[in-house]
Parts: sequence; C-alpha cells; structure tokens
Amino acid sequence: MSSKVLKYPGVEVGSRERENGTHLLTSYRTELKYAWSAGVATGRYLRGLKRAEIWGRTCYGCGRTLVPPRMYCERCFKPTSRWVKLEDTGRVVTYSVSYVNADASRRKEPIIVAVIEIDGASPLVGILHTLGEVEPDDVKVGMKVRAVWKDERDREGAITDIRYFRPLKAEADG
Repeated sequence: MSSKVLKYPGVEVGSRERENGTHLLTSYRTELKYAWSAGVATGRYLRGLKRAEIWGRTCYGCGRTLVPPRMYCERCFKPTSRWVKLEDTGRVVTYSVSYVNADASRRKEPIIVAVIEIDGASPLVGILHTLGEVEPDDVKVGMKVRAVWKDERDREGAITDIRYFRPLKAEADG
C-alpha cells in the first residue's frame, strides 16, 4: 500500500462563493425521531431505577456480580445467570473534583464525580455518579455512601433517578 496522500478533485466552497451566489447551497431543518431497545439487562436495570432499586447480574462462570448488569461477563465471556437486587449503598473507589462543565465552561461550585462500588456487587464493580452533601476536602476513598433518589413522581427510568450519593455519616447527622 502506498503512503502517498490522495488529492480529491474539486474546489472548496467557502463563504465567498456563498456570498456572491456562484454556488447553490441548500440547507434543511430536520426533526429526527428514533427509538431503540435498551436490551434485557439494561432494560431491567432502568426499570429498577424508576422504582428506586439497583439490580445486578451474577456471572455463571466466575461468580462476579455486575452492576450495571450485563448478559455476558467481560472478564470470562460466560453468560450471566441470576438477577440480584443490590443495596443503594456502597463505597467510593475513586473520585475527582471538577470545576469544569461538560461543555468546558468553568463552574463556580465544584462537582464531585466518583466511582461507587455498590454493596452486594463484586469488589471494584460499580457505577460512576456524583457525590452530594459533602465538601471536596471531606471525600475519601473508601467512604461509605447512600443513594439519594428523586421523588417517585419525578423518576423516569434513568441513572439520573439517583440524584447523587451522600456520605452515610450525613444520614446520622441530619
């Protein structure tokens, strides 16, 4: 195979061509509607979140309990075999304090994002979510946390049905 760079024929149409009307440019406004299946594992997981439940699946081969649930284990490639209702508690495995939004704009108040190892799941298996009711300097790896759920009427079957995780200590204090 040649490493030669191929040149494409034609001329780039730029703002000058647009302005002087030498090229016909057409734009369309579309409204795309689509639907997809979440699949067996994710579908049940999302329905559980709507009921303030966290569901996982246990692997037939290696015995790990996975959350979010999967139909096949990515470690041993065996099918998962059993649904497990998990606690809405866990521990912080790792975390990051961010002063930047998803669109790269600056935040006045930080957001704390953490990987939460869910109680009842296998070690180091968990979900990425935010922490609340805690100051950045007070977050520690290993800190026990509990999910804070949206009101039942506001849940829609999404990971955002969990508003955030708060330290278990905060429950005892407040």
